[in-house]
Amino acid sequence: MILVTGGMGYIGSHTVVELQTKGFDVIIVDDLSNSSIEVLDGIEAITGKRPIFEKLDLREKSKVVGLFQQYPEIEGVIHFAASKAVGESVELPLLYYENNLGVLVYLLQELIKKNASSFIFSSSCTVYGQADELPITEKAPIKLAESPYGNTKQVGEEIIRDTCRASPGINSISLRYFNPIGAHESGKIGELPMGVPQNLVPFITQTAVGLREQLFVFGDDYPTDDGTCIRDYIHVVDLAKAHVTALERLIKRKNKSNYEVFNLGTGKGTSVLEVIKSFERVSGQRLNYSIVERRQGDVVEAFADTTLANEVLGWKAVSSLDRAMESAWAWEKIIRNFQESKR
Repeated sequence: MILVTGGMGYIGSHTVVELQTKGFDVIIVDDLSNSSIEVLDGIEAITGKRPIFEKLDLREKSKVVGLFQQYPEIEGVIHFAASKAVGESVELPLLYYENNLGVLVYLLQELIKKNASSFIFSSSCTVYGQADELPITEKAPIKLAESPYGNTKQVGEEIIRDTCRASPGINSISLRYFNPIGAHESGKIGELPMGVPQNLVPFITQTAVGLREQLFVFGDDYPTDDGTCIRDYIHVVDLAKAHVTALERLIKRKNKSNYEVFNLGTGKGTSVLEVIKSFERVSGQRLNYSIVERRQGDVVEAFADTTLANEVLGWKAVSSLDRAMESAWAWEKIIRNFQESKR
């Protein structure tokens, strides 16, 4: 049995679908603070199977202990549950350290009680900051974090690395994501941002559907071809499949050490304006956007060197930007139609 923390969230729910498709038994733990119980219906509709679900606040250590006692068959954990808004983390650093690091410690404390276990950690390319060289390899230096959120990813990786060194029974992989976008092609699950979206693509689709008046592009005077920031946008289904591949690597003991790190991206940088043009291309409509001042803390350019993931992990992103944008747009329209029908 595989425990997926935060499995009702955006990346978590897509990963649960891929796990169940591969035949894994899954238990989801989520406090639903940033997700919806209806996601379970979407997962079941796609896979034909409803995963076990436990609504728990993993910050309560006794609840974590009780969970592992209730489900002793848990042999692996994919850990998504975390607070993730950069701006909020600056205002509420202690909340982020409690939620993102305390929970991680509690989970690892339970796993080291087992003879053997697998642990996949949801990390981030934020650990690299503004990299010295592009594309970014796993050997790129870890820069001083720009936010408490970024710091929790850096420290989280260090906690796992130290735990693996002290406890050979734990095998772990940290997956450093770049920028996940898109939705499942079925239209049953996708990104459900609470309040104002923190990410570019849901802001684009919400603007196009009329929920937001206008999209702001933060700066067009960066040293890039069109002056806007560049990121590595990866389809969420490709990303989800990478988690299953990583888990299978650990279960089959194909890992070269009991702690490994892989970048997950497409290996291609795309500017903000190129993402907008992709959306306009697949949707057939013009997007209302304007250029405004730069936003503090934004990295100019970041995209992955995916050689290690491709050749060692045996995974590769296959979906195009247009396909991802098309799925994001289809999902946005489904959400709005559903909400209109409930009124």
